Amino acid sequence: MLNIESRRYIGNKTKLSKWIMDLISKNTNDVHIFCDIFAGTGTISNHALPIYEHVIINDFLYSNNVIYKAFFGKGEWDSEKLNEIAESYNRLNGNEIEDNYFSINFGNKFFDMSTARKTGYIREDIEKRKAELNEKEKDILLASLIYSIDRIANTLGHFDAYIKKPITRKNFRFDIVNAKSYDNVEIFQEDSNELARKIHSDIVYVDPPYNSRQYSRFYHVYENLVKWQKPKLYGSAMKPEPENMSNYCRSSALEVFKDLIEHLDTKYIAVSYNNTYKSKSKSSRNRISLEDLKATLSSRGETKVFAHDYNAFQAGK
Repeated sequence: MLNIESRRYIGNKTKLSKWIMDLISKNTNDVHIFCDIFAGTGTISNHALPIYEHVIINDFLYSNNVIYKAFFGKGEWDSEKLNEIAESYNRLNGNEIEDNYFSINFGNKFFDMSTARKTGYIREDIEKRKAELNEKEKDILLASLIYSIDRIANTLGHFDAYIKKPITRKNFRFDIVNAKSYDNVEIFQEDSNELARKIHSDIVYVDPPYNSRQYSRFYHVYENLVKWQKPKLYGSAMKPEPENMSNYCRSSALEVFKDLIEHLDTKYIAVSYNNTYKSKSKSSRNRISLEDLKATLSSRGETKVFAHDYNAFQAGK
């Protein structure tokens, strides 16, 4: 089974999650409700769910929302049925599958042609099985498809571009994700600043985008795969028309961050900040300086800063 950490994602906190959660535990009291308002991979939420009485998980990407519902969402599923479906997918021969929307657009780019044909066939098959699948089962299959192809994608960990070398055919295997059902979870797909005005939490963990890189553009392949509306695609990276663009990646980032912090109804706020303000790459530089971030947080109360050395993302590492 595939665990939630088994995915490449820019800015993920997998290796920092224990440090972050230990800091939160040592510096907070009487916390019952935990909110992960920019949940990303869901790694922090995964650590919070067994600890807190109620956990709120939010991200406005369609693919992330499906993943949260698969791994955490309430509901029952027939494991035997899903395993049989998975095995049927693993028996597929990519050479015997006709070209489809996914293979025409992404084959021999982000994936070898056989994997791309299988991916498009499987996504269409999941859609055709709607009558025999409940919502939890469909979410599990969609999340499993994302995780299964993520391991063999011809990328450096995102879909802003693909590696422009001849693709070595890789072994595609459809594995089911390690799904669970929690009663203490609420899952949202909303703009974080709007959600802040609707919820109460004892602590809010804030891990916003740090620079100009838009996550909806970095992971457009998975957004497209989940929505399955088959839009027209553009450019060498085969992206659709822009949608779900974050103001945290724009020049207005500081004002948007101030608005969020001001409207959070919570006792504690924990913010992750990746300090790349002096990066040589313009698109990697922080939209909000550390000084502005500390000043904004200090407007709400006593602010403590904790640091941890961490290697910057490069070359798919």
